[in-house]
Amino acid sequence: MDLSLKTESFTQDRRDWLGSKHGTDAPVTVSLDVSKFTSGTHYPDGYIKSGIFLGKITATGLYGPYDDTATDGRQTAVGALFTAQDINARRVTSTKVVGSMLLHCFIREAKLPVALDANGKADVAGRIIFV
Repeated sequence: MDLSLKTESFTQDRRDWLGSKHGTDAPVTVSLDVSKFTSGTHYPDGYIKSGIFLGKITATGLYGPYDDTATDGRQTAVGALFTAQDINARRVTSTKVVGSMLLHCFIREAKLPVALDANGKADVAGRIIFV
């Protein structure tokens, strides 16, 4: 039995990018391909930030960050990551983590952790409203 003192810290997920709680009652579960995210952009603090737009990787069915220049399926924005995902190297030993994604919501564009381009906005038009 290990009775040594252990310290663990938690961070509060910043969701000021949400324009309202509309749609937050119906997120969908997705599996993220951690290898597609860039540490300095998507998880500078050890966790993938909520509000990052996702695209579905055609070959694997996993999700990665939306990238209009990608050719693997991520060039089409599908939704926004609803909850931050901790991928600190001490805790995640897999390249896959489970997250939740919003398909329908209001978003404060200026508060997104990573900007979404015009093509990405066109992909989610009618489902996601930018305010």
